[in-house]
Amino acid sequence: MQSQTKRHLSPRELDALLRASTGSGCRVETELTDGWFNTAYRVLLDDGRPAVVKVAPPPGAAVLRYERGILATEAMVYRRIAALPGGGVPTPALLHAGEEFLAVSVLEGTPWDKAADSLSPAARTALRRDLGAITARLHTLAPEDGRFGYPAAESALSAPDWRTAFTAMVDALLDDAERWRSPLGIPPDAVRALVAEGGYALDEVTAPRLVHFDLWPGNIFVDVTGDGERARIAGLIDHERAFWGDPAAELVSLAFGGDTGPDSDLVAGYTEAGGSLGFGPAFRHRLALYHLYLGLLLVIECGPRGYGPDHLALCRRTLADTVTRLRALG
Repeated sequence: MQSQTKRHLSPRELDALLRASTGSGCRVETELTDGWFNTAYRVLLDDGRPAVVKVAPPPGAAVLRYERGILATEAMVYRRIAALPGGGVPTPALLHAGEEFLAVSVLEGTPWDKAADSLSPAARTALRRDLGAITARLHTLAPEDGRFGYPAAESALSAPDWRTAFTAMVDALLDDAERWRSPLGIPPDAVRALVAEGGYALDEVTAPRLVHFDLWPGNIFVDVTGDGERARIAGLIDHERAFWGDPAAELVSLAFGGDTGPDSDLVAGYTEAGGSLGFGPAFRHRLALYHLYLGLLLVIECGPRGYGPDHLALCRRTLADTVTRLRALG
C-alpha cells in the first residue's frame, strides 16, 4: 500500500542504517509492500540470518498523535511476549531495535487473508479457536506502571484510569481531524458526547491489559498443509498500535476475520484459555465505542497518508455505520 509515511531507502542506505546501529549490515532481498504505515524489507543479515527490517517514517513526517513513538512500542511488545512464562503467543523474534528501525526474524507461512481461500471449513474453525486462545494469553500482559493508554511517552496519551485515557485518545484524534480537515460527517462535540455517555461502561474496566488493536487477517500468519485441511497460526505481527486498555477492544479488529460473538469459535478458544468477556450491556456499549474509535482513526489517517478518494469514501461509510450503531444503543 502506498503511503506518504513510508520511507524508502536504497539497499546501500539500509545497510548503512543497520551498520551504524548494530555494527553489522544486510543485503536487501525485496521490499515488502503490504504494510500501510512503515516501509519493510526482507533482508539477509551479514551473519546469515534472514530478517525483516521495518523502517520508521522519515524525521518530520506528518503522523497522528497516537503514532508518535510507536516503533518503540512495537519493540516493547516483542520483548514482553518473549518473556511470557510458558510462551503461547507466536510472533517473530526481535533481533535488533534502533531508533529508526526494527529487525525481526522471518515467519514461515502466509498472511491469513492471502491463505483464506485454501482453508477448509474445519481448518478455519480450528484456526479461529486457536486465535482466541492466543489472544487470551496476549491479554495476560499488563503495564509495569499500571497506567492505561498508549505506552509511548511521546504521545502523552496515558492516564491512571481507562475512562480518562480513552477520552484523551478520542480527543487526540479529533485534534488531528481538525488539523487535516477530515470529513468526519459528525461534529466533534457530538463524538465527545457519545464518549461521555459511555463513561459508566468505561469505568468498569479497572485492570489494563495489552490490546494489539490491529489483528485483522493480514497481520496473522498461518501455515497451511497442501490440502488445506490442517493449519496452524505461525505468528502475529505489527504490534506497533498496541495500547494498555480493555481486552474487549481487541474484538474490533478480530471481527475483520470472522464472528466474534459470544457463541463464536474465537470466543470459545478465548474462554478455554482463561480469558473472560462479559457481553453484557456495558460491554456492548464499550465495544461500540471502540468501533467508533477505529472508524474515526480510519478517516483521519487518510490525511497524512495521502490516501485517495475511493479509500476515503470507504472509511467514511465505515465511520457512519459505527455512529449509527452506537446511537442505536440509546
